[in-house]
Amino acid sequence: MSWHSKLFLAGLLAAGLLAAPALAFDFGRPAAPDEIKLWDIDVGPDGKGLPAGSGTAAQGKQIFADNCAACHGENGQGGIKDRLAGGQGTLASNMPVKTVGSFWPYATTLFDYIHRAMPYPTPGSLSTDETYAVTAYILSLNGIVPADGKVDKESLPKIRMPNRNGFVPDPEFDPAKLLHKK
Repeated sequence: MSWHSKLFLAGLLAAGLLAAPALAFDFGRPAAPDEIKLWDIDVGPDGKGLPAGSGTAAQGKQIFADNCAACHGENGQGGIKDRLAGGQGTLASNMPVKTVGSFWPYATTLFDYIHRAMPYPTPGSLSTDETYAVTAYILSLNGIVPADGKVDKESLPKIRMPNRNGFVPDPEFDPAKLLHKK
């Protein structure tokens, strides 16, 4: 179970929503383990939850052109939606450019987001290998992996993003403190 799921369940327990077994609603049924597995698709910064598969930046270039460029522009810039490439070194300037390469702290987050939410308007329609390929391509556009680079569940968590240390956790949202709050 991912840390997201554990934190969610801990919140439900703390709120008392799971501590009321006497309530019966007389509809539905418990979810089967294989049904739960379909929804347990989040990926942590450490790579936990990444599926088997792989993709190269070269493969991702065509998949990006076919599925992503209409919104994000050719080469991840100039589209009607968020810019994905460039912006390195601008975060401390008066005109910061937040992109995958300049702002995102973990490469695994990029895979997770593409896998769950992209491409618009058919999220989740890319295969696992296609998602790895698009991830590799976007990382290559930002100079993070080479143009002939390959990513998979082993290599992706090891990628050091340029802004890896640019985030400071808010103590108010420390999971350890949330679990023990009364």
